[in-house]
Amino acid sequence: MNRINSNFTVEETNLLSIYMADSREGLILAMNAALPFMEGEMRDFAARTLEKVAHMTEAEFAGLAVYPADEV
Repeated sequence: MNRINSNFTVEETNLLSIYMADSREGLILAMNAALPFMEGEMRDFAARTLEKVAHMTEAEFAGLAVYPADEV
């Protein structure tokens, strides 16, 4: 696993894989659009994951290898 991926847990990586887009902004938009449909702990978890993505640069995002755990 590369250094960038080590900032994300397996669960966070799986969540990111659902909303993965060609750009960091696209991923953020997709996840933010889904937040109102999430409840409780899932919503909190998604918001924390989004916060991590928001602090990444586009270059870091481009280097992010995101695959669902069952596909690795």
